[in-house]
Amino acid sequence: MKLYGIPNCNTVKKARDWLAAHDIAVEFHDFKKLGVSETDLTNWLKQIPQEKLVNRAGLTWRGLDEKTKNSIIDDASAIALMQAKTSLIKRPILVKNDVVLCTGFDENRYAEIFNTSNIESKNV
Repeated sequence: MKLYGIPNCNTVKKARDWLAAHDIAVEFHDFKKLGVSETDLTNWLKQIPQEKLVNRAGLTWRGLDEKTKNSIIDDASAIALMQAKTSLIKRPILVKNDVVLCTGFDENRYAEIFNTSNIESKNV
């Protein structure tokens, strides 16, 4: 299982703290240091609409000029922008066996995921 995010993001910190408090070990993938692959983004966009994956409520999005915002017309353009500006990706993203289990952090959703024996069948 892998948790994708940025270590100084408050939401990521909450997710990591929750996982640690419940003794759940996950691999952490730091977008800032490691980037994110086109393959991962393409896979995630098959499971999550880009409107949910691109964080349009964050400071990074608000700091973009209108031309850049309007350039997001399809998954390919969203992928290019998310790779260029990883802070645009909704985080954290919890993934197991290439299945996105959760975007963002919701304590109830995490409790549901980790208290279920068949987590691959859960919807995001």
